[in-house]
Amino acid sequence: MVRTSLVLAAVVAVTSACTVDDPRRSAPTTTTSSPSPAPTSTRPTTTPTPSATATPTPAPEAAPEPKRSFVTIPAIGLEDFPVVRYRGSPDDGPGTALQNAGEMASPRGARGGVGPGEIGNHIITGHRLTGTAPLRDSPSLRRGDRILVRTGDTVFVYEVRRTRWTSFRQPRSLQAQRAPVPGRIGEEATEPMITLSTCATLEDHAAGNYWSDEFDNPEHRIDKIGVLVDTRPA
Repeated sequence: MVRTSLVLAAVVAVTSACTVDDPRRSAPTTTTSSPSPAPTSTRPTTTPTPSATATPTPAPEAAPEPKRSFVTIPAIGLEDFPVVRYRGSPDDGPGTALQNAGEMASPRGARGGVGPGEIGNHIITGHRLTGTAPLRDSPSLRRGDRILVRTGDTVFVYEVRRTRWTSFRQPRSLQAQRAPVPGRIGEEATEPMITLSTCATLEDHAAGNYWSDEFDNPEHRIDKIGVLVDTRPA
């Protein structure tokens, strides 16, 4: 009986030993998972906006030259004498008519001169002996004397530099009178200049020269040539 009990006890011990946890068998199975790929961010395509081209602002147009300007010559006592611009050449028919009416004349165009203050030859002609005779004393002007031309709201100040004589009987002399650089045919003007011209009737008659053209102009004219030295508000 005792032996049987021992056998049973041994069987129970063996069975209990078989029920002990084996760490190798009871360890949980680990599943290795591949990492999920990072989400791909798609940037929206931006079409560049073309830059706007700036439109240049046009420069303001220069005010048209007034019909009349006014001349002051302190050395001979002339003050604010009217000068009328016209299209033509010095002392032609229209120019002589303006002078006969009591004003001075300033020709423009291909056979005339430029406006006050412009680069080139600004030509003014006036009577010396007839009518209002504004230039009766202009032959006495000397180097350094001033000729002021007021046009609009500006005064252009010219200074006399030299004297030349023009012959109405010599086409080349007339051409030189109205040249862009007075007296110098073919030379390019680089500065504003002035020609103040009147008749040499007294001098021609004293020399026995009584020639005159169809407008009663004597052969010679006395021209005072000046350059612009100052510009100021009127």
